[in-house]
Amino acid sequence: MKTLIIDDDQAVCSSLKLLLTRNGFDVATINQPAIALETIQKEDPAVIILDMNFTIDTSGKQGIKLLTQIRASFPKISVILMTGWATVQLAVKGMKIGAKDFIAKPWDNKDLLNSLKSIQRLYHPTTDTLSPITEIDSTPNIIGSSPEMVEVMTMVDLVASTEASVLITGASGTGKELIAEAIHQKSHRSNNPFVKVNLGGIPTNLFESEMFGHKKGAFTGAAADREGRFAKAHTGTIFLDEIGEVNLENQVKLLRVLQEKVYEPLGSSNSLRTDVRVISATNRPIKRMAIDGGFREDLFYRINLLNIHLPSLSDRKTDIPDLVKYFLKNVSSLYNTERPQIDGDTANWLSNQEYKGNIRQLKNIVERTFLLNLNQKKLTRKEFQPSFGISVMSTTAGSELNLEEMEINTIKKALARHNHSISNSAKALGITRSSLYRRIEKYNIQHEPKI
Repeated sequence: MKTLIIDDDQAVCSSLKLLLTRNGFDVATINQPAIALETIQKEDPAVIILDMNFTIDTSGKQGIKLLTQIRASFPKISVILMTGWATVQLAVKGMKIGAKDFIAKPWDNKDLLNSLKSIQRLYHPTTDTLSPITEIDSTPNIIGSSPEMVEVMTMVDLVASTEASVLITGASGTGKELIAEAIHQKSHRSNNPFVKVNLGGIPTNLFESEMFGHKKGAFTGAAADREGRFAKAHTGTIFLDEIGEVNLENQVKLLRVLQEKVYEPLGSSNSLRTDVRVISATNRPIKRMAIDGGFREDLFYRINLLNIHLPSLSDRKTDIPDLVKYFLKNVSSLYNTERPQIDGDTANWLSNQEYKGNIRQLKNIVERTFLLNLNQKKLTRKEFQPSFGISVMSTTAGSELNLEEMEINTIKKALARHNHSISNSAKALGITRSSLYRRIEKYNIQHEPKI
């Protein structure tokens, strides 16, 4: 893959050329930005590594100007920005113009090579275009070949090899956690921890203890040392879900560790360093919150170096039939039964329904319909309608099947399937043992304990 290095420092050009040539790249260099466009036309590179400053000025304006010109004249060429005066604002500006990555000097050889190889995987040398991803084989839990999901997964491939912080946005139930896991699995940190933190579920007064840990005796009830989430994620990735729920006071504490890479456990005066890749997610309008003062603007820019927005299910309806088959395959495997078939008419009908809860709602509907029709070889619109709250005539009693009856039937079938084992039945139903006991008592379901 032809790579052009544009940097006014000849030592940098020589060092990068040696590194890249040894790793199989065809490399050209120039140290005069004035002839950059002419050289690009002549060399026809697939990738450009572009310095941001060519004089004593360290604002990055020269690099931004040249990047804008490159993107206008050569939109198919991928550009990696590089500077010794990196700031979050400069990186965000470069990414918005169209840069594929942003690397600070002194660079890490492994990170730079990973970034180039990520671009190389997407670049098709014969057609000079990016190859679309039609199958997501390397991320089996992410289903979809719609243009919207191709765009998402292309972005995942591009950002995975970088160390940039990523903010995943989208409505509830769109699969933000799966995308975060995909980024981690495709990164060079994949063999290290992936720590998920639901920030919306952490009480305000326990935020520091949960995130940074505490020492024994740090507060009433602290009977032993506790390791925080950042310590658990060291050398790996930390996924900060529902980051929009963090209050302003704790946002300050979070900003410090993200900026300085250091923190102190509660009750300790010793600072600990953390080496983590940060991926955040929210379903809230966090940019508007930053403008209105509900979320710190500096923290917003820190977590939003790169943004991946997940489409709602209504914006990717062509993926629904494949998602239905996938969920049926999983639940059939759980119950050790043959996967029921779905005909084209039923698939089209399902694709035209509303899913305000997005993929999470669709998964619930598919699994609920399966449980109501255990051992049925084919599922049609008639079997799915009750899970949408659409009344259908019962084939046995001649009356409408209401939600209470559906729940009773589902519980009875789960109990029968698992020989009345409360533990296994509760697990299959996705509820706790105590919840299942309460429902058995509520509906007066005859329960024969497993012997």
